[in-house]
Amino acid sequence: MYRYDEFDAAIVRDRVAQFKGQVARRLSGELTEDQFKPLRLMNGLYLQLHAYMLRVAIPYGVLSSRQLRRLARIARTYDKGYGHITTRQNIQFNWPSLVDAPKILDELAEVEMHAIQTSGNCIRNVTTDQYAGAAADEIEDPRVWCEVIRQWSTFHPEFSFLPRKFKIAVTAAATDRAAVRVHDIGLRLHERDGEAGFEVLVGGGLGRTPHIGAVVRDFLPKEHLLSYLEAILRVYNLEGRRDNKYKARIKILVNALGVEAFREKVEAEWATLRRDAVDLPPEEVDRINAYFAPPAFEALAAEDLADEDGDVARFAEANAAFRAWRDANTAAHKAPGYRIVNVSLKDPDIPPGDITDAQMEVVADLAERFSFDEARATHEQNLVLPHVRLRDLPDVWRALDAAGLATPNIEKASDIIACPGLDYCSLANARSIPLAQRIGSDLAAHGDEQDIGDLKIKISGCINACGHHHVGHIGILGVDKKGEEFYQILLGGSASDDASLAAIQGRALSADETVAAVRRLIDLYKERRAAPEERFLDAFRRLGDAPFKEAIYGVH
Repeated sequence: MYRYDEFDAAIVRDRVAQFKGQVARRLSGELTEDQFKPLRLMNGLYLQLHAYMLRVAIPYGVLSSRQLRRLARIARTYDKGYGHITTRQNIQFNWPSLVDAPKILDELAEVEMHAIQTSGNCIRNVTTDQYAGAAADEIEDPRVWCEVIRQWSTFHPEFSFLPRKFKIAVTAAATDRAAVRVHDIGLRLHERDGEAGFEVLVGGGLGRTPHIGAVVRDFLPKEHLLSYLEAILRVYNLEGRRDNKYKARIKILVNALGVEAFREKVEAEWATLRRDAVDLPPEEVDRINAYFAPPAFEALAAEDLADEDGDVARFAEANAAFRAWRDANTAAHKAPGYRIVNVSLKDPDIPPGDITDAQMEVVADLAERFSFDEARATHEQNLVLPHVRLRDLPDVWRALDAAGLATPNIEKASDIIACPGLDYCSLANARSIPLAQRIGSDLAAHGDEQDIGDLKIKISGCINACGHHHVGHIGILGVDKKGEEFYQILLGGSASDDASLAAIQGRALSADETVAAVRRLIDLYKERRAAPEERFLDAFRRLGDAPFKEAIYGVH
Protein backbone atom coordinates (compact mmCIF):
# COMPACT_ATOMS: atom_id res chain seq x y z
CA MET A 1 0.00 0.00 0.00
CA TYR A 2 1.33 3.45 -0.91
CA ARG A 3 2.31 5.69 2.00
CA TYR A 4 2.44 9.49 1.91
CA ASP A 5 5.82 11.12 1.46
CA GLU A 6 6.58 14.62 2.75
CA PHE A 7 5.08 16.20 -0.37
CA ASP A 8 1.76 14.37 -0.05
CA ALA A 9 1.52 15.25 3.64
CA ALA A 10 2.32 18.93 3.06
CA ILE A 11 -0.19 19.25 0.19
CA VAL A 12 -3.01 17.76 2.23
CA ARG A 13 -2.27 19.73 5.40
CA ASP A 14 -2.03 23.01 3.49
CA ARG A 15 -5.34 22.32 1.76
CA VAL A 16 -7.08 21.56 5.07
CA ALA A 17 -5.81 24.81 6.58
CA GLN A 18 -6.88 26.76 3.52
CA PHE A 19 -10.37 25.27 3.53
CA LYS A 20 -10.77 25.90 7.25
CA GLY A 21 -10.38 29.60 6.54
CA GLN A 22 -12.79 29.47 3.61
CA VAL A 23 -15.47 27.77 5.73
CA ALA A 24 -15.03 30.36 8.47
CA ARG A 25 -15.57 33.16 5.96
CA ARG A 26 -18.67 31.42 4.60
CA LEU A 27 -20.14 30.96 8.08
CA SER A 28 -19.48 34.59 8.92
CA GLY A 29 -21.20 35.75 5.72
CA GLU A 30 -18.03 37.16 4.23
CA LEU A 31 -18.44 34.71 1.32
CA THR A 32 -21.75 34.18 -0.46
CA GLU A 33 -22.84 30.67 -1.46
CA ASP A 34 -22.01 31.47 -5.09
CA GLN A 35 -18.50 32.50 -4.06
CA PHE A 36 -18.10 29.52 -1.75
CA LYS A 37 -19.41 26.85 -4.15
CA PRO A 38 -16.27 26.41 -6.29
CA LEU A 39 -14.12 26.39 -3.14
CA ARG A 40 -16.12 23.66 -1.40
CA LEU A 41 -16.30 21.55 -4.57
CA MET A 42 -12.51 21.65 -4.78
CA ASN A 43 -12.59 19.95 -1.38
CA GLY A 44 -15.21 17.32 -2.18
CA LEU A 45 -18.09 19.07 -0.40
CA TYR A 46 -21.43 19.05 -2.24
CA LEU A 47 -24.75 20.60 -1.29
CA GLN A 48 -27.38 17.95 -1.95
CA LEU A 49 -31.14 17.88 -1.53
CA HIS A 50 -31.26 17.98 2.26
CA ALA A 51 -27.71 18.52 3.50
CA TYR A 52 -24.05 18.72 2.60
CA MET A 53 -22.30 15.61 1.32
CA LEU A 54 -18.56 15.00 1.64
CA ARG A 55 -16.89 12.67 -0.87
CA VAL A 56 -13.64 11.19 0.40
CA ALA A 57 -11.00 9.89 -2.01
CA ILE A 58 -9.90 6.26 -1.74
CA PRO A 59 -7.16 6.04 -4.39
CA TYR A 60 -7.76 2.90 -6.49
CA GLY A 61 -10.02 1.68 -3.66
CA VAL A 62 -7.30 0.60 -1.21
CA LEU A 63 -7.82 1.01 2.56
CA SER A 64 -5.85 0.01 5.63
CA SER A 65 -7.57 -1.04 8.83
CA ARG A 66 -6.45 2.22 10.42
CA GLN A 67 -8.14 4.21 7.66
CA LEU A 68 -11.34 2.15 7.89
CA ARG A 69 -11.51 2.73 11.62
CA ARG A 70 -11.09 6.45 11.08
CA LEU A 71 -13.90 6.44 8.51
CA ALA A 72 -16.05 4.63 11.10
CA ARG A 73 -15.24 7.29 13.69
CA ILE A 74 -16.13 10.07 11.23
CA ALA A 75 -19.45 8.36 10.42
CA ARG A 76 -20.25 8.05 14.11
CA THR A 77 -19.06 11.50 15.18
CA TYR A 78 -19.99 13.78 12.30
CA ASP A 79 -22.66 11.90 10.32
CA LYS A 80 -25.57 9.54 11.02
CA GLY A 81 -23.47 6.46 11.65
CA TYR A 82 -22.83 5.24 8.12
CA GLY A 83 -21.02 5.94 4.86
CA HIS A 84 -21.80 5.12 1.24
CA ILE A 85 -19.36 3.37 -1.13
CA THR A 86 -19.49 4.94 -4.59
CA THR A 87 -18.89 3.71 -8.12
CA ARG A 88 -15.50 5.51 -8.13
CA GLN A 89 -14.28 3.38 -5.22
CA ASN A 90 -14.70 6.39 -2.90
CA ILE A 91 -16.84 6.86 0.21
CA GLN A 92 -19.46 9.56 0.78
CA PHE A 93 -20.83 10.96 4.02
CA ASN A 94 -24.31 12.29 3.39
CA TRP A 95 -25.05 14.39 6.50
CA PRO A 96 -21.99 16.37 7.70
CA SER A 97 -22.52 19.95 8.82
CA LEU A 98 -20.54 22.73 7.17
CA VAL A 99 -18.89 23.73 10.44
CA ASP A 100 -17.58 20.16 10.86
CA ALA A 101 -16.19 19.74 7.33
CA PRO A 102 -12.70 21.09 8.16
CA LYS A 103 -12.55 18.88 11.27
CA ILE A 104 -13.35 15.84 9.15
CA LEU A 105 -10.65 16.74 6.63
CA ASP A 106 -8.22 17.22 9.53
CA GLU A 107 -9.03 13.76 10.86
CA LEU A 108 -8.66 12.26 7.40
CA ALA A 109 -5.26 13.86 6.96
CA GLU A 110 -4.05 12.10 10.12
CA VAL A 111 -4.54 8.74 8.36
CA GLU A 112 -3.29 9.82 4.90
CA MET A 113 -6.69 10.52 3.37
CA HIS A 114 -8.33 13.57 1.80
CA ALA A 115 -11.17 14.76 -0.46
CA ILE A 116 -9.03 16.49 -3.11
CA GLN A 117 -10.16 16.03 -6.72
CA THR A 118 -13.31 14.15 -5.79
CA SER A 119 -15.27 16.92 -7.51
CA GLY A 120 -14.81 19.59 -10.14
CA ASN A 121 -13.46 19.67 -13.68
CA CYS A 122 -10.32 17.72 -12.91
CA ILE A 123 -8.95 14.19 -13.06
CA ARG A 124 -11.01 12.28 -10.49
CA ASN A 125 -10.02 9.27 -8.40
CA VAL A 126 -8.24 6.75 -10.65
CA THR A 127 -9.95 3.37 -10.35
CA THR A 128 -8.84 -0.18 -11.03
CA ASP A 129 -9.65 -3.86 -10.63
CA GLN A 130 -10.67 -4.48 -7.03
CA TYR A 131 -8.69 -7.75 -7.18
CA ALA A 132 -5.46 -5.99 -8.21
CA GLY A 133 -2.35 -7.62 -6.76
CA ALA A 134 -4.35 -10.74 -5.87
CA ALA A 135 -6.03 -11.79 -9.13
CA ALA A 136 -4.97 -15.05 -10.67
CA ASP A 137 -5.50 -13.66 -14.19
CA GLU A 138 -3.47 -10.41 -14.10
CA ILE A 139 -0.08 -9.88 -15.73
CA GLU A 140 1.06 -7.35 -13.09
CA ASP A 141 -0.34 -5.11 -10.35
CA PRO A 142 -2.16 -2.17 -12.02
CA ARG A 143 -2.27 -0.17 -8.75
CA VAL A 144 1.31 0.90 -9.42
CA TRP A 145 0.15 2.73 -12.54
CA CYS A 146 -2.85 4.19 -10.74
CA GLU A 147 -0.51 5.66 -8.16
CA VAL A 148 1.79 6.99 -10.90
CA ILE A 149 -1.21 8.73 -12.48
CA ARG A 150 -2.42 10.02 -9.09
CA GLN A 151 0.91 11.64 -8.27
CA TRP A 152 1.29 13.07 -11.78
CA SER A 153 -2.23 14.47 -12.03
CA THR A 154 -2.72 15.96 -8.54
CA PHE A 155 -2.67 19.75 -8.95
CA HIS A 156 -1.11 19.40 -12.42
CA PRO A 157 -1.44 22.94 -13.85
CA GLU A 158 -2.35 21.65 -17.31
CA PHE A 159 -5.45 19.94 -15.88
CA SER A 160 -6.70 22.41 -13.28
CA PHE A 161 -9.43 23.76 -15.58
CA LEU A 162 -10.57 21.00 -17.90
CA PRO A 163 -13.80 21.40 -19.87
CA ARG A 164 -15.44 18.79 -17.58
CA LYS A 165 -14.62 16.10 -15.03
CA PHE A 166 -12.29 13.37 -16.25
CA LYS A 167 -12.17 9.71 -15.26
CA ILE A 168 -9.41 7.14 -15.81
CA ALA A 169 -9.47 3.39 -15.09
CA VAL A 170 -6.66 0.82 -15.34
CA THR A 171 -6.74 -2.97 -15.55
CA ALA A 172 -4.10 -5.64 -16.04
CA ALA A 173 -6.28 -8.75 -15.99
CA ALA A 174 -7.70 -10.98 -18.67
CA THR A 175 -11.18 -10.16 -17.34
CA ASP A 176 -12.07 -6.47 -17.23
CA ARG A 177 -13.35 -5.81 -13.71
CA ALA A 178 -12.61 -2.06 -13.93
CA ALA A 179 -15.05 -1.08 -16.72
CA VAL A 180 -12.24 0.54 -18.71
CA ARG A 181 -14.36 0.80 -21.87
CA VAL A 182 -16.77 3.29 -20.29
CA HIS A 183 -14.16 5.77 -19.01
CA ASP A 184 -12.78 8.98 -20.48
CA ILE A 185 -9.50 7.06 -20.68
CA GLY A 186 -9.32 3.31 -20.19
CA LEU A 187 -5.94 1.59 -19.89
CA ARG A 188 -5.58 -2.16 -20.37
CA LEU A 189 -2.18 -3.70 -19.68
CA HIS A 190 -1.40 -6.60 -21.96
CA GLU A 191 1.67 -8.30 -23.43
CA ARG A 192 3.14 -8.20 -26.90
CA ASP A 193 6.32 -10.08 -27.82
CA GLY A 194 7.11 -10.58 -24.14
CA GLU A 195 6.74 -6.89 -23.26
CA ALA A 196 3.92 -5.35 -21.22
CA GLY A 197 2.26 -2.19 -22.49
CA PHE A 198 -1.06 -0.38 -22.56
CA GLU A 199 -4.02 -0.55 -24.89
CA VAL A 200 -5.35 3.01 -24.66
CA LEU A 201 -9.08 3.64 -25.05
CA VAL A 202 -10.55 7.14 -25.13
CA GLY A 203 -14.05 8.57 -25.19
CA GLY A 204 -16.05 6.13 -23.12
CA GLY A 205 -18.63 7.32 -20.64
CA LEU A 206 -22.26 7.20 -19.61
CA GLY A 207 -24.64 10.05 -18.74
CA ARG A 208 -26.83 11.83 -21.31
CA THR A 209 -24.87 10.57 -24.31
CA PRO A 210 -23.29 7.21 -23.50
CA HIS A 211 -20.36 5.91 -25.55
CA ILE A 212 -18.06 2.90 -25.53
CA GLY A 213 -14.42 4.00 -25.63
CA ALA A 214 -12.44 3.71 -28.87
CA VAL A 215 -8.90 2.37 -29.14
CA VAL A 216 -6.50 5.20 -30.00
CA ARG A 217 -3.35 3.13 -29.44
CA ASP A 218 -3.28 -0.64 -29.29
CA PHE A 219 0.13 -0.85 -27.64
CA LEU A 220 1.91 1.89 -25.69
CA PRO A 221 5.18 1.03 -23.92
CA LYS A 222 4.80 1.65 -20.20
CA GLU A 223 7.59 4.20 -20.00
CA HIS A 224 5.61 6.53 -22.29
CA LEU A 225 2.38 6.45 -20.27
CA LEU A 226 2.44 9.95 -18.79
CA SER A 227 3.51 11.80 -21.91
CA TYR A 228 0.82 10.03 -23.93
CA LEU A 229 -1.86 10.79 -21.33
CA GLU A 230 -0.75 14.40 -21.34
CA ALA A 231 -1.06 14.53 -25.12
CA ILE A 232 -4.65 13.25 -24.90
CA LEU A 233 -5.56 15.74 -22.20
CA ARG A 234 -3.94 18.64 -24.05
CA VAL A 235 -6.01 17.89 -27.15
CA TYR A 236 -9.10 17.73 -24.97
CA ASN A 237 -8.19 20.92 -23.13
CA LEU A 238 -7.70 22.80 -26.40
CA GLU A 239 -10.62 21.44 -28.40
CA GLY A 240 -13.21 20.25 -25.87
CA ARG A 241 -16.38 22.34 -25.73
CA ARG A 242 -16.81 24.80 -22.87
CA ASP A 243 -20.02 26.47 -24.02
CA ASN A 244 -22.30 23.61 -22.98
CA LYS A 245 -21.49 21.36 -20.01
CA TYR A 246 -23.64 18.58 -21.45
CA LYS A 247 -21.38 18.48 -24.52
CA ALA A 248 -18.07 19.08 -22.80
CA ARG A 249 -16.90 15.52 -22.04
CA ILE A 250 -14.13 14.04 -24.15
CA LYS A 251 -16.54 11.41 -25.53
CA ILE A 252 -18.35 14.23 -27.38
CA LEU A 253 -15.09 15.49 -28.86
CA VAL A 254 -13.98 12.01 -29.99
CA ASN A 255 -17.38 11.37 -31.54
CA ALA A 256 -17.46 14.77 -33.28
CA LEU A 257 -13.96 14.46 -34.76
CA GLY A 258 -14.06 10.72 -35.40
CA VAL A 259 -11.55 8.42 -33.76
CA GLU A 260 -9.06 8.58 -36.66
CA ALA A 261 -8.88 12.39 -36.62
CA PHE A 262 -8.68 12.43 -32.84
CA ARG A 263 -5.85 9.88 -32.92
CA GLU A 264 -3.94 12.00 -35.42
CA LYS A 265 -4.20 15.06 -33.18
CA VAL A 266 -3.02 13.09 -30.16
CA GLU A 267 -0.09 11.56 -32.01
CA ALA A 268 0.97 14.98 -33.31
CA GLU A 269 0.74 16.49 -29.82
CA TRP A 270 2.65 13.54 -28.39
CA ALA A 271 5.46 13.95 -30.91
CA THR A 272 5.82 17.61 -29.85
CA LEU A 273 5.67 16.75 -26.15
CA ARG A 274 8.35 14.10 -26.37
CA ARG A 275 10.81 16.60 -27.83
CA ASP A 276 10.46 18.82 -24.76
CA ALA A 277 9.31 16.55 -21.92
CA VAL A 278 10.92 13.75 -19.95
CA ASP A 279 9.03 10.47 -20.03
CA LEU A 280 8.43 8.50 -16.87
CA PRO A 281 11.79 7.76 -15.20
CA PRO A 282 12.20 4.02 -14.49
CA GLU A 283 13.60 4.72 -11.03
CA GLU A 284 10.37 6.52 -10.13
CA VAL A 285 8.33 3.52 -11.22
CA ASP A 286 10.63 1.30 -9.14
CA ARG A 287 10.13 3.56 -6.10
CA ILE A 288 6.35 3.37 -6.35
CA ASN A 289 6.38 -0.32 -7.27
CA ALA A 290 8.17 -1.10 -3.98
CA TYR A 291 5.09 0.04 -2.06
CA PHE A 292 3.04 -2.66 -3.79
CA ALA A 293 5.32 -5.61 -3.15
CA PRO A 294 3.22 -8.76 -2.60
CA PRO A 295 2.48 -9.63 1.03
CA ALA A 296 4.45 -12.41 2.71
CA PHE A 297 2.14 -15.24 1.68
CA GLU A 298 2.66 -18.43 3.66
CA ALA A 299 3.96 -21.62 2.09
CA LEU A 300 0.93 -23.59 3.21
CA ALA A 301 0.61 -27.28 3.93
CA ALA A 302 -1.04 -29.48 1.31
CA GLU A 303 -4.31 -29.76 3.26
CA ASP A 304 -4.65 -25.96 3.22
CA LEU A 305 -4.25 -25.59 -0.54
CA ALA A 306 -7.37 -27.18 -2.04
CA ASP A 307 -11.07 -26.41 -1.90
CA GLU A 308 -12.07 -30.02 -2.47
CA ASP A 309 -10.94 -31.56 0.81
CA GLY A 310 -9.88 -30.65 4.33
CA ASP A 311 -11.64 -28.90 7.20
CA VAL A 312 -13.11 -26.06 5.11
CA ALA A 313 -14.68 -28.47 2.64
CA ARG A 314 -16.17 -30.48 5.47
CA PHE A 315 -17.49 -27.32 7.09
CA ALA A 316 -19.06 -26.28 3.78
CA GLU A 317 -20.65 -29.69 3.34
CA ALA A 318 -22.33 -29.34 6.74
CA ASN A 319 -23.27 -25.66 6.44
CA ALA A 320 -25.36 -24.60 3.44
CA ALA A 321 -25.21 -20.88 4.29
CA PHE A 322 -21.41 -20.90 4.38
CA ARG A 323 -21.28 -22.95 1.19
CA ALA A 324 -23.50 -20.46 -0.68
CA TRP A 325 -21.36 -17.56 0.56
CA ARG A 326 -18.07 -19.28 -0.33
CA ASP A 327 -19.30 -20.11 -3.83
CA ALA A 328 -20.74 -16.64 -4.55
CA ASN A 329 -18.51 -14.25 -2.61
CA THR A 330 -14.97 -15.63 -2.90
CA ALA A 331 -12.72 -15.69 -5.95
CA ALA A 332 -9.52 -17.36 -7.10
CA HIS A 333 -6.26 -15.95 -5.73
CA LYS A 334 -2.86 -16.13 -7.40
CA ALA A 335 -1.23 -17.49 -4.22
CA PRO A 336 -1.91 -21.18 -3.44
CA GLY A 337 -4.13 -21.65 -0.40
CA TYR A 338 -5.59 -18.12 -0.49
CA ARG A 339 -8.93 -16.69 -1.64
CA ILE A 340 -10.24 -13.22 -2.44
CA VAL A 341 -13.23 -12.44 -0.20
CA ASN A 342 -15.98 -10.08 -1.36
CA VAL A 343 -17.93 -8.28 1.36
CA SER A 344 -21.46 -7.66 0.14
CA LEU A 345 -23.06 -4.30 0.95
CA LYS A 346 -26.27 -5.35 -0.80
CA ASP A 347 -28.57 -6.70 1.88
CA PRO A 348 -32.09 -5.83 0.62
CA ASP A 349 -32.86 -4.22 4.00
CA ILE A 350 -30.21 -1.48 3.53
CA PRO A 351 -29.49 0.99 0.72
CA PRO A 352 -27.00 -0.49 -1.78
CA GLY A 353 -23.43 0.49 -0.91
CA ASP A 354 -24.19 1.74 2.62
CA ILE A 355 -22.02 0.54 5.51
CA THR A 356 -22.41 1.44 9.18
CA ASP A 357 -19.65 2.56 11.51
CA ALA A 358 -19.84 -0.77 13.38
CA GLN A 359 -19.61 -2.71 10.12
CA MET A 360 -16.57 -0.68 9.04
CA GLU A 361 -14.88 -1.65 12.28
CA VAL A 362 -15.71 -5.33 11.72
CA VAL A 363 -14.14 -5.20 8.25
CA ALA A 364 -11.13 -3.31 9.66
CA ASP A 365 -10.62 -6.04 12.27
CA LEU A 366 -10.90 -8.77 9.65
CA ALA A 367 -8.49 -6.96 7.33
CA GLU A 368 -5.98 -6.66 10.15
CA ARG A 369 -6.32 -10.29 11.30
CA PHE A 370 -6.81 -12.13 8.03
CA SER A 371 -5.91 -9.95 4.99
CA PHE A 372 -2.52 -8.36 5.59
CA ASP A 373 -4.17 -5.19 6.92
CA GLU A 374 -5.84 -4.36 3.61
CA ALA A 375 -9.39 -3.91 2.32
CA ARG A 376 -10.70 -2.55 -0.98
CA ALA A 377 -13.71 -0.53 -2.10
CA THR A 378 -15.16 -1.70 -5.43
CA HIS A 379 -16.82 0.23 -8.22
CA GLU A 380 -19.82 -2.05 -7.73
CA GLN A 381 -20.30 -0.60 -4.23
CA ASN A 382 -18.96 -3.51 -2.18
CA LEU A 383 -15.77 -4.17 -0.23
CA VAL A 384 -13.04 -6.79 -0.69
CA LEU A 385 -10.60 -8.54 1.61
CA PRO A 386 -7.98 -9.39 -1.01
CA HIS A 387 -5.72 -11.94 0.72
CA VAL A 388 -7.48 -14.48 2.97
CA ARG A 389 -6.16 -17.97 3.67
CA LEU A 390 -8.54 -20.72 2.63
CA ARG A 391 -8.50 -22.19 6.13
CA ASP A 392 -9.61 -18.83 7.59
CA LEU A 393 -12.77 -18.59 5.47
CA PRO A 394 -15.11 -20.04 8.13
CA ASP A 395 -13.92 -17.51 10.74
CA VAL A 396 -14.22 -14.62 8.27
CA TRP A 397 -17.70 -15.76 7.23
CA ARG A 398 -18.91 -16.02 10.85
CA ALA A 399 -17.78 -12.47 11.58
CA LEU A 400 -19.28 -11.07 8.38
CA ASP A 401 -22.52 -12.97 8.89
CA ALA A 402 -22.89 -11.65 12.43
CA ALA A 403 -22.39 -8.11 11.08
CA GLY A 404 -24.93 -8.49 8.25
CA LEU A 405 -22.21 -8.48 5.59
CA ALA A 406 -22.41 -12.03 4.24
CA THR A 407 -25.26 -11.86 1.72
CA PRO A 408 -24.19 -14.45 -0.91
CA ASN A 409 -24.96 -12.36 -3.97
CA ILE A 410 -21.77 -11.04 -5.59
CA GLU A 411 -22.36 -10.80 -9.38
CA LYS A 412 -25.94 -11.91 -8.78
CA ALA A 413 -29.23 -10.10 -9.38
CA SER A 414 -29.53 -8.43 -5.96
CA ASP A 415 -25.95 -7.10 -6.17
CA ILE A 416 -27.52 -3.94 -7.57
CA ILE A 417 -25.64 -0.73 -8.33
CA ALA A 418 -27.87 2.21 -7.42
CA CYS A 419 -27.21 5.92 -7.14
CA PRO A 420 -28.52 7.86 -4.09
CA GLY A 421 -31.42 9.10 -6.22
CA LEU A 422 -34.14 11.43 -5.05
CA ASP A 423 -33.63 10.47 -1.41
CA TYR A 424 -30.50 12.64 -1.46
CA CYS A 425 -29.69 14.17 -4.84
CA SER A 426 -31.16 17.45 -6.06
CA LEU A 427 -30.58 16.38 -9.68
CA ALA A 428 -32.58 13.17 -9.47
CA ASN A 429 -36.03 12.61 -10.95
CA ALA A 430 -36.87 9.47 -9.00
CA ARG A 431 -35.78 7.38 -6.05
CA SER A 432 -33.30 4.57 -6.71
CA ILE A 433 -32.75 3.10 -3.25
CA PRO A 434 -36.32 1.95 -2.46
CA LEU A 435 -36.64 0.38 -5.91
CA ALA A 436 -33.38 -1.54 -5.46
CA GLN A 437 -34.59 -2.76 -2.08
CA ARG A 438 -37.94 -3.89 -3.47
CA ILE A 439 -36.27 -5.83 -6.29
CA GLY A 440 -33.92 -7.41 -3.76
CA SER A 441 -36.85 -8.38 -1.55
CA ASP A 442 -38.66 -9.90 -4.53
CA LEU A 443 -35.59 -12.02 -5.32
CA ALA A 444 -35.38 -13.14 -1.71
CA ALA A 445 -39.10 -14.03 -1.66
CA HIS A 446 -38.81 -16.14 -4.81
CA GLY A 447 -35.57 -17.79 -3.66
CA ASP A 448 -34.24 -18.16 -7.19
CA GLU A 449 -31.23 -15.84 -7.17
CA GLN A 450 -28.62 -18.62 -7.14
CA ASP A 451 -30.40 -20.29 -10.05
CA ILE A 452 -30.45 -17.02 -12.02
CA GLY A 453 -26.68 -16.62 -11.80
CA ASP A 454 -24.84 -13.66 -13.34
CA LEU A 455 -27.36 -10.83 -13.75
CA LYS A 456 -26.38 -7.18 -13.36
CA ILE A 457 -29.17 -4.74 -12.48
CA LYS A 458 -28.20 -1.06 -12.35
CA ILE A 459 -30.44 1.84 -11.34
CA SER A 460 -30.02 5.59 -11.88
CA GLY A 461 -32.36 8.25 -10.55
CA CYS A 462 -31.71 10.54 -13.53
CA ILE A 463 -30.05 10.77 -16.92
CA ASN A 464 -26.65 11.56 -15.35
CA ALA A 465 -26.28 7.77 -14.94
CA CYS A 466 -24.49 7.65 -11.58
CA GLY A 467 -26.02 4.17 -11.21
CA HIS A 468 -24.52 3.05 -14.56
CA HIS A 469 -27.90 1.99 -15.96
CA HIS A 470 -26.59 2.11 -19.54
CA VAL A 471 -24.33 -0.89 -18.87
CA GLY A 472 -26.72 -3.02 -16.85
CA HIS A 473 -27.94 -6.32 -18.22
CA ILE A 474 -31.12 -4.76 -16.90
CA GLY A 475 -30.80 -1.00 -16.57
CA ILE A 476 -33.42 1.16 -14.88
CA LEU A 477 -33.64 4.94 -15.35
CA GLY A 478 -35.76 7.20 -13.18
CA VAL A 479 -37.78 9.84 -15.03
CA ASP A 480 -40.25 12.53 -14.04
CA LYS A 481 -43.74 12.47 -15.54
CA LYS A 482 -45.78 15.49 -14.44
CA GLY A 483 -44.25 15.45 -10.97
CA GLU A 484 -44.51 11.67 -10.50
CA GLU A 485 -41.70 9.11 -10.40
CA PHE A 486 -41.52 6.64 -13.27
CA TYR A 487 -38.85 4.28 -14.60
CA GLN A 488 -37.65 3.28 -18.05
CA ILE A 489 -36.22 -0.22 -18.48
CA LEU A 490 -33.14 -0.77 -20.66
CA LEU A 491 -31.74 -4.15 -21.69
CA GLY A 492 -28.49 -5.54 -23.07
CA GLY A 493 -25.76 -3.44 -21.46
CA SER A 494 -22.35 -4.57 -20.23
CA ALA A 495 -19.28 -2.82 -18.81
CA SER A 496 -16.98 -5.82 -19.10
CA ASP A 497 -14.92 -7.26 -21.96
CA ASP A 498 -18.05 -7.52 -24.09
CA ALA A 499 -18.97 -3.87 -23.39
CA SER A 500 -22.26 -2.71 -24.86
CA LEU A 501 -24.88 -0.06 -24.21
CA ALA A 502 -28.36 -1.05 -23.10
CA ALA A 503 -31.37 0.10 -25.14
CA ILE A 504 -34.61 1.60 -23.80
CA GLN A 505 -37.43 -0.89 -24.36
CA GLY A 506 -40.47 1.37 -24.27
CA ARG A 507 -42.70 3.55 -22.14
CA ALA A 508 -41.87 4.33 -18.52
CA LEU A 509 -43.47 2.36 -15.69
CA SER A 510 -44.46 3.10 -12.12
CA ALA A 511 -42.32 1.62 -9.32
CA ASP A 512 -44.87 -1.19 -8.78
CA GLU A 513 -44.93 -1.98 -12.48
CA THR A 514 -41.12 -1.91 -12.65
CA VAL A 515 -40.68 -4.47 -9.87
CA ALA A 516 -43.25 -6.72 -11.55
CA ALA A 517 -41.59 -6.25 -14.96
CA VAL A 518 -38.18 -7.25 -13.61
CA ARG A 519 -39.75 -10.39 -12.19
CA ARG A 520 -41.33 -11.22 -15.57
CA LEU A 521 -37.97 -10.67 -17.29
CA ILE A 522 -36.34 -13.10 -14.89
CA ASP A 523 -39.07 -15.68 -15.37
CA LEU A 524 -38.81 -15.38 -19.15
CA TYR A 525 -35.05 -15.83 -18.99
CA LYS A 526 -35.36 -18.95 -16.83
CA GLU A 527 -37.90 -20.37 -19.27
CA ARG A 528 -36.03 -19.56 -22.49
CA ARG A 529 -32.32 -19.92 -21.61
CA ALA A 530 -30.49 -22.50 -23.69
CA ALA A 531 -28.81 -24.07 -20.66
CA PRO A 532 -28.64 -23.34 -16.92
CA GLU A 533 -25.23 -21.70 -17.37
CA GLU A 534 -26.36 -19.30 -20.12
CA ARG A 535 -26.29 -15.78 -18.68
CA PHE A 536 -29.27 -13.43 -18.89
CA LEU A 537 -27.23 -11.13 -21.16
CA ASP A 538 -26.32 -13.96 -23.53
CA ALA A 539 -29.92 -15.14 -23.68
CA PHE A 540 -31.05 -11.59 -24.48
CA ARG A 541 -28.49 -11.28 -27.25
CA ARG A 542 -29.45 -14.66 -28.69
CA LEU A 543 -33.22 -14.18 -28.56
CA GLY A 544 -33.40 -10.47 -29.40
CA ASP A 545 -35.42 -7.86 -27.59
CA ALA A 546 -38.94 -8.81 -28.80
CA PRO A 547 -39.78 -11.51 -26.21
CA PHE A 548 -38.22 -9.46 -23.41
CA LYS A 549 -40.16 -6.35 -24.42
CA GLU A 550 -43.34 -8.42 -24.32
CA ALA A 551 -42.42 -9.60 -20.83
CA ILE A 552 -41.83 -6.05 -19.59
CA TYR A 553 -45.25 -4.86 -20.65
CA GLY A 554 -47.11 -8.03 -19.71
CA VAL A 555 -48.13 -8.89 -23.27
CA HIS A 556 -48.99 -12.56 -23.77
